[in-house]
Amino acid sequence: MGWFLKAIKNYAGFAGRSRRMEYWMFILFSSIFTFIISVLEALIGIPSLLSFLFTLFLLVPSLSVAVRRLHDTGRTGWWNLIGFVPLIGIIVLTVFMCLDGEEHDNEYGRNPKTS
Repeated sequence: MGWFLKAIKNYAGFAGRSRRMEYWMFILFSSIFTFIISVLEALIGIPSLLSFLFTLFLLVPSLSVAVRRLHDTGRTGWWNLIGFVPLIGIIVLTVFMCLDGEEHDNEYGRNPKTS
């Protein structure tokens, strides 16, 4: 939960680097919270307004943590746009997010594992 909150607090920070743990914990907890909200909406019988607002709330933090994760692998944040390529783009982006970060400092900042 701490990794999720760390990404939320640094919602507008597109500079720097993020570890794999921060990125994947953010994805995990945002998926869990979205699922819980969607189930509650279905049980209560209300429209999907809350899950839409929650997803909208997480839009900028998810973009920033993805950009910082790409920075950790030595890639520019513009690689996020490859996700718009059908099928292949999502696979390539997922592989990039799973790769270990560069061990040394790079042009995007210090190694978050050693900081």
